[in-house]
Amino acid sequence: MTVAPEGDDVTDHLTLPDGRAISLDETTAGKLLAGIVGLEGVTVSEQPAVWEETETVAAGLAVKYAGKQPSEIAGLREARELYRSFGMDFTRHRPSSEALLRRVLNQKGLYRLNNAVDCCNLASLAFLLPIGMYDQDQIDRDITLRAGRDGEEYPGIRKASVHLSGRLALFDAQGGFGSPTSDSARTCVGENTTRVLAVIMATASYERRSMERHIERFASLFERHCGAEIGFSGLLGG
Repeated sequence: MTVAPEGDDVTDHLTLPDGRAISLDETTAGKLLAGIVGLEGVTVSEQPAVWEETETVAAGLAVKYAGKQPSEIAGLREARELYRSFGMDFTRHRPSSEALLRRVLNQKGLYRLNNAVDCCNLASLAFLLPIGMYDQDQIDRDITLRAGRDGEEYPGIRKASVHLSGRLALFDAQGGFGSPTSDSARTCVGENTTRVLAVIMATASYERRSMERHIERFASLFERHCGAEIGFSGLLGG
């Protein structure tokens, strides 16, 4: 397993085990702390155990936040502040973590897709942070987290085009493929995925040790429910 610098070491550039770079540019440096997790040997299938674990976490959150409006929930402020720092309107395009919690509080239940997607949703709900998850083998060369430029967009999962102008997003040689709101059809995780790259997103002021614990829990979920091994982890930015 490759482990990137952690603790008090701040870096805007990491190198994945396969030699690809993942980095921040001038539009994201100083605004973003990202927990980067690379997983190998992922088996994508249906896995009832992760549904049971998700239901337990969701039930606890439903009790904890019963009767509260999202604006009253302290745990949602971090993702909202991340959006504000990029001039993104969180009332129009919800952080994925807030969208999940809203479904729980409105008793709508969470989607069950496959064990990998369900593990990611469980982690996002538990951390109350947006998490982008991608098929590593569908990402084209180096990765940059930056603000989108005019005209940049990508086909979303189950959605029309996701517009990226002025918004935090992930880009590779082919263009945008992920954001804190919605990921792309091109790099989505499916039944043929065996290598996953996950990006846990928070503001630059987010506690680094907390992000390290999130990385550990995320990897543990995939180890238990997807048979995966962690191949890489690290903190980017801050």
